[in-house]
Amino acid sequence: MRIDLHCHSEASSDCLSPLSLFPQRCREQVIHVQAITDHNEIWGAQKLQEIVAAEAPAEGAEEQPLTIIVGEEVSTLQGEIIGLFLKEKVPGGIPAAEAVARIKAQGALVMLPHGFDPLKRWRLRPSAREQIIDNVDIVETFNARLSLPRYNRHAAQWAEAHNIAACAGTDAHRLADVGIAWTETPDRTIVGPQDLLLALEEGKVVGQWTHPVLAFVKKRYDQWKYRLRTYLEKS
Repeated sequence: MRIDLHCHSEASSDCLSPLSLFPQRCREQVIHVQAITDHNEIWGAQKLQEIVAAEAPAEGAEEQPLTIIVGEEVSTLQGEIIGLFLKEKVPGGIPAAEAVARIKAQGALVMLPHGFDPLKRWRLRPSAREQIIDNVDIVETFNARLSLPRYNRHAAQWAEAHNIAACAGTDAHRLADVGIAWTETPDRTIVGPQDLLLALEEGKVVGQWTHPVLAFVKKRYDQWKYRLRTYLEKS
């Protein structure tokens, strides 16, 4: 099955992807486990869980149900950290160590996203990364929107050196990018954090890198189309 642990929805201030369209897009891209990791918000992921539950296939159906993980990309004072399986929102604007403590207090997982790209404005600073290293559960070793592919390789080397689980993330800010990166694992029911970690132990990271300039242009184009359509519908 395919797992994507980094994705944004309309709950992020810089994304317009409607939550209602995620189930169909995930089916088209054969994504079975999708984490929604909006910037400093979890309501989008929670709402999508409700949408998926309402659309769940009948028992005995051949189609594998879609699992939604409630995540959040927390903007700490030292850069971004992702929490997975959250029950409560972690506030932005706090120290990285405090954000990690709040994630762990919920029994959730700490994931390090795009942490090795020096051109990422919100990457976690190396000093903060070393400070929280004992509490990092997962490292995103493939991010589809990094500045250069080699930074993914740096992340993979760091994860391997510290014996930390690896994953892929689309970091999608537009619906069309959902499903272009994933971790492929044997079929397994993902209910909680330990289920995910066990799945990632057998996982293979797969992904399609997009040049950041092209990604930015495509995102702006989608936003323009969305706003134009909204304007015409209201006119």
